[in-house]
Amino acid sequence: MSIDPRKNSRALLDGPDRVVARAMMKAVGFTDESLARPQIGIAHCWIGTMPCNWNHRELAARVADGVRAAGGTPLEVNTIAINDGITTGTEGMKTSLVSREVIADSVELVARGHMFDGLVVISGCDKTIPAMVMALGRLNIPGLMLYSGSIAAGHCARIGSPFANRKLTIQDIYEALGAYNAGRISAEELKDVEDNACPGAGACGGQFTANTMATAYQMLGISPMGANDTPALAPAKTEAAYACGELAVDLVRRGCAPRDIVTRRSFENAIAGVMATGGSTNAVLHLLASAHDFGVDLRIDDFDRISRRTPVLADMRPWGTYTSPHKL
Repeated sequence: MSIDPRKNSRALLDGPDRVVARAMMKAVGFTDESLARPQIGIAHCWIGTMPCNWNHRELAARVADGVRAAGGTPLEVNTIAINDGITTGTEGMKTSLVSREVIADSVELVARGHMFDGLVVISGCDKTIPAMVMALGRLNIPGLMLYSGSIAAGHCARIGSPFANRKLTIQDIYEALGAYNAGRISAEELKDVEDNACPGAGACGGQFTANTMATAYQMLGISPMGANDTPALAPAKTEAAYACGELAVDLVRRGCAPRDIVTRRSFENAIAGVMATGGSTNAVLHLLASAHDFGVDLRIDDFDRISRRTPVLADMRPWGTYTSPHKL
């Protein structure tokens, strides 16, 4: 059976009755040729409030290059994000989990409204990752998720600081605050950690929630293996983005949708990945929500059952030795 790669967009863009739609899209640079190709949405969470999603525009541009090279037409979509680390301890933290639903709803809404044939979603901070995957499960159009990557480790500038010989993560900032409040370090030493712990784009550098979910969704099968592991600042990240654009068009041409890949067994594999890496307990919250949107019956008791047979294999922050990534 032949697959129509424009199964959705054809109804939006083809024929005399759709002349208004084509005219409006031509106003922003689309052509007859680009409108005749599979329409691939690229949804990301660039926002000017945090490092976690700071590279999303760059990655989206490379995904778009890959889409064009594979014979599709990219359409960029931007949505919101809330940063847990920044908002913790304030009223702002109450917005965090709510943002997961807003992100998933907004991506689903645009993809349905503009009748995308395929979708690449780019995620970064904690709630954006499950939100983007939840949207893929709801829509069930060919697509995948790319995690924008972990931040590089920071390094103190002050010689002799108790934190000078560490690879810094956000965890060390909390520890430095505690040390300052206990009178063990000076205000200058605390400022040194503040200024150097987060050196650029990327999500928190340990097996915290963001890296945990990025790992889980690779093992779920909704992200290409290895793509999420690549750090935010590594040159290979933009190469992974390009490859994701190409892959999205291939999935559309093959008619391969998320629910064709993601099964009950996939979720058990994702849970095992969380347990083996000593990942965040927030994975329970997010994988249950994701399973619901993929139509998979997953229960909280499944996490306990799988954890009992899965050894912890990693030695990673916040409970272990190594940052994520350990090196660029």
